[in-house]
Amino acid sequence: MEGPLSKWTNVMKGWQYRWFVLDAATGLLSYYTSKEKMMRGSRRGCVRLKRAVLGIDDEDDSTFTLTCDDKTFHFQARDADEREKWIRALEETILRHTHPQNMVAPWPASTSLADFDKRMMEADAYLQILIDQIQKLEDRILGCADEEDRSSLEKIKQQSSLMVESIKHSIMMLQIAKMQVCPVNGIFQVNNELLTEAPKNYAESSLSAKDQIEAAADALEEEDNEMSRTQRSSNETLIDLSLPTSAAAIVGASQKVAPVVPETSYSSSEDEEYYDAEEKEEEEKAEEMIKQKLGSFRAEHVHADESDEDELGSLEQHGSVITHLLSQVRLGMDLTKIVLPTFILEKRSLLEMYADFLAHPDLFAKISEYADARQRFVAVVRWYLSAFHAGRKGCVAKKPYNPILGEVFFCHFHIPGENNPQDLASDGPIPYATKDNVTFIAEQVSHHPPISAFYAENYNKRISLNGHIWTKSKFLGLSIGVNMIGQSCLALSDFGEEYIITFPNGYGRSILTIPWVELGGRVNITCAKTKYSCTIDFLTKPFYGGKKHKIFAELSHCNQKPFLTVSGEWNGVMVSKDENTGESEVFVDTKSMPVIKKIVQSIDEQDEYESRHLWNNVTVALKQKDIERATDEKFKLEQRQRQEAKERKDHGLKWETKYFHENGENWIYDRPLQKRLEEAGIPTKLVVEAPLS
Repeated sequence: MEGPLSKWTNVMKGWQYRWFVLDAATGLLSYYTSKEKMMRGSRRGCVRLKRAVLGIDDEDDSTFTLTCDDKTFHFQARDADEREKWIRALEETILRHTHPQNMVAPWPASTSLADFDKRMMEADAYLQILIDQIQKLEDRILGCADEEDRSSLEKIKQQSSLMVESIKHSIMMLQIAKMQVCPVNGIFQVNNELLTEAPKNYAESSLSAKDQIEAAADALEEEDNEMSRTQRSSNETLIDLSLPTSAAAIVGASQKVAPVVPETSYSSSEDEEYYDAEEKEEEEKAEEMIKQKLGSFRAEHVHADESDEDELGSLEQHGSVITHLLSQVRLGMDLTKIVLPTFILEKRSLLEMYADFLAHPDLFAKISEYADARQRFVAVVRWYLSAFHAGRKGCVAKKPYNPILGEVFFCHFHIPGENNPQDLASDGPIPYATKDNVTFIAEQVSHHPPISAFYAENYNKRISLNGHIWTKSKFLGLSIGVNMIGQSCLALSDFGEEYIITFPNGYGRSILTIPWVELGGRVNITCAKTKYSCTIDFLTKPFYGGKKHKIFAELSHCNQKPFLTVSGEWNGVMVSKDENTGESEVFVDTKSMPVIKKIVQSIDEQDEYESRHLWNNVTVALKQKDIERATDEKFKLEQRQRQEAKERKDHGLKWETKYFHENGENWIYDRPLQKRLEEAGIPTKLVVEAPLS
């Protein structure tokens, strides 16, 4: 495959046109300044695809990256379709050349290999069609009301899934067999006699790559002339197959060629490889902080809320595990059913992480204090933008535990300056919390898809929040994208207002080094009663400059011109600008705002399915850096969940939730504030949810 792409260069600080040639046989992606230079053999550089990692960005459909040999190359296609063609071709080539087994068999000069590759690609395409059909079958099962039909469809799905696994295994074994018989790197056989290994790394030579190529061409020409004079035909010469045909032609039509692949990628100007200096400095600081924190474990701090979650370190120390994980996935693949290694876990449940949305309970409760509708709406946006930074425990991104079906989490927050221990909200979500506390409850209400429902309230301020989220992860090469599907409804009982709020997507970046989290995508906050609306763009960092964690928000009324804009960093300082007066002021400063710690009952007082009690053995093992025991404890929980699901299926039982119920596409808390106020005879302006039929 060959064609034009743009390549980012640090020399010119921008994109430059290049002509690229993908050689599937040698596993090289070579590039030239033009197609004409390619015909003359003037190669600018090459990317060695063995063990390379592809990366894409959900926010940009034309760019992609290749990381190998401690270098990252950035490319830009003309459009999404062209990028997709390159991505698929590169994926196939990387898969073919990354198998770890030593390759000692000769490279056969057979045209049947091209047909083999074609058939393998066809098999992969048909496999994808089968996977898509199974997904449609799952959707049909979910919508099937007849039990007999559903049972039949389940059997078909089960057999189809077994077939998919068999096909995957067969394809992989065929690829391995091909690589053993037809190696690219290693020992090559010429004229039925073993020569020697491929030349060493270009970097090990005193000559530059360009000089080596020119020297090789001169040597080949001299060798060919000598062969013509002496009529010798037994000796043959190694040349680089990635050179164009015109360059290889100097050897003569009778000359046989065996491939030579450099051990590292190279460029005529090593300056061209792009890296972000600011990001590099941040990674070094993170590694230094991690070293300082290692060994500071104390048993009594197992469930502390301090920022002690940065002891993962560089994932390079777990390289073989991560590489094995990456070998199981392809770009764009859903990661829902991929088992991630235990050492990347965050030592708390996802349900507990959602509670961090209330880490500034004073801002949440203050919303209902404003008499003006516009001020209330601005207060909602201010609380929302303050809610994300507290969810990250340290500078290194890690993954929370996937909640078990039926798992619950309870906590409450004290509002600074407001605490009446005698006034208990005994009929609320947490009966031992007071009416001036902000209380929070979450429950894992579904396993497929993995839906978490949550509810929070402040009784005295007549404010509540009800929502649900389910996540869908996708592999992006050097990143993992997480779609946050769902919404929440913030209700003000005294004003009869409901604010519908959506969530941004999350991205785990740099998963092979120091992983970090950023948010991306557009979210909306709307109030149907007051006609106020807000769009917030969480801006992902462009790889050529720019800063991380940027946001831009526009607040408007009746879909008119925005009256207020907000910009800044969601984990730093955000500034608002009055679009009428032009005045600016600090909107939210997360650096100076104290995070209020959640209050959770001790593990001894918790029920079996409360998060910290449920995951306690895993958490303790991770704290003690006993990864093997943590993995075993995690497996026990997951296995118990699978066994319970099997028993329910065998007995025809349906899972019953504890605190939430489904209403249309939403999950509603059974005893919300509005309902309890109405039962107590306290008037509100909100309509209580209609009973389900």
